[in-house]
Amino acid sequence: MSRLWNLALSPWVILASLVGGGYLGTVAPGPARDIAFVGQVYLELMQMVVLPFMLSAVMLSVQRLMQEGGAGRLLGRLVLVFVGCSALVALVGAAALLTLRPGTDLPPQTLASFGVMVGGDLEAIDTRMELRGQDVQPAAHHADLGSVLLRLVPSNIFAALTADDTLQVLVFSLLFGLALGGVSARAAEGLDRTLDAVAQGCQRLMRWLNLLLPPVLFCTSAGQVAKTGLEPLLVMSEFVAALAAASAAILAVALLVVWRRCGLALGATVAALRGPFALAIATRNSAVCMPIMIESLTGRLGLARTDVELLVPLSVSLLRLGPVVYYVAATLFVAQLYGLDPTPGDVLLVLAASVLAGLASAGMTGLAIVSLTGMTCGYLGLPFEAAFVLFLAIDPVCDILRTLVIVIGDTAAVTLICPRTPREETLTCAA
Repeated sequence: MSRLWNLALSPWVILASLVGGGYLGTVAPGPARDIAFVGQVYLELMQMVVLPFMLSAVMLSVQRLMQEGGAGRLLGRLVLVFVGCSALVALVGAAALLTLRPGTDLPPQTLASFGVMVGGDLEAIDTRMELRGQDVQPAAHHADLGSVLLRLVPSNIFAALTADDTLQVLVFSLLFGLALGGVSARAAEGLDRTLDAVAQGCQRLMRWLNLLLPPVLFCTSAGQVAKTGLEPLLVMSEFVAALAAASAAILAVALLVVWRRCGLALGATVAALRGPFALAIATRNSAVCMPIMIESLTGRLGLARTDVELLVPLSVSLLRLGPVVYYVAATLFVAQLYGLDPTPGDVLLVLAASVLAGLASAGMTGLAIVSLTGMTCGYLGLPFEAAFVLFLAIDPVCDILRTLVIVIGDTAAVTLICPRTPREETLTCAA
């Protein structure tokens, strides 16, 4: 089983599955569409396990931290790391877009393709006016404290579980775990064992499902290419390249942080992150990756399970590094596309707005995440409506990059928050 699992998560097998599926979607779009459902079935199987796992793992971790008196020591580190990581990825995204400038000096054929995708000719007067923002007003986005709290607090935990509302389930798990922390160990002993068994059972089931990654990737990529073709990716290739460059830089920093923090050899560190990396590509869902992130952090990187099982769900839900870098990149690209040269003050405003939009994206996927770009564009007075279809067409690729940054970036953040264990100190000295 271990050898099969390593083969399924091999980078070469993953790459071959993606390329093979894309080729099938190009040469035989009909059969490719017929097998696309495999990816959706797989994703729903994974989502079936995520919420029970998070519910049990978070409640158990918070309870143990309260009983052991370790909850307070993590709070200061958590706030500092979350703020620092969000600011860092936002700066990396801005640096990539301002250096590469993918939205400026576009060739006429690219502009013509843009016109086709937005439903008109970019040389036409009305389309130019729309793209320059003379006739389109940015939509207003308002979120008061009351609406935010109503979104966070579940009135019915079973309804939240049915609706796959990760944030509400997380809030319930935290509060219930705090309450359990005040219960005597003898009274909570039976529940402890039950929660531990549920968490371990969910992790085992996820590990079995990981064996199916190569065929799932093949079917998913085939269906996606058959559905959209390669034209949107070619038209938006410069933006995708800039976002990929920013994401690669963030992933490299995250790998360096995990390597230095855990004291393992570089090869062992890369091997420990291989599972979360592959699952992020396959599912494009950071919540689904939580069990394998916990397994990598505890089983391969040697962090304390009690801390990790609390911090991973918190980071995936609240430390939205992927959407943050995406909103920065998308907003600056739209500014360049519309001919706006942002001032340093504008850039700082975009960074702050993108961090807030990233936090607001918790629990969102796909279309909902893309639509929040209108909020960040609105701070610069840019209309996002005309460009919305451009970003929607390439979102499957951007979604992979966002998920990778969330999963690997949050893994690095957890290693920074968790105190070093005796095992880590020993590994560091040996290295």
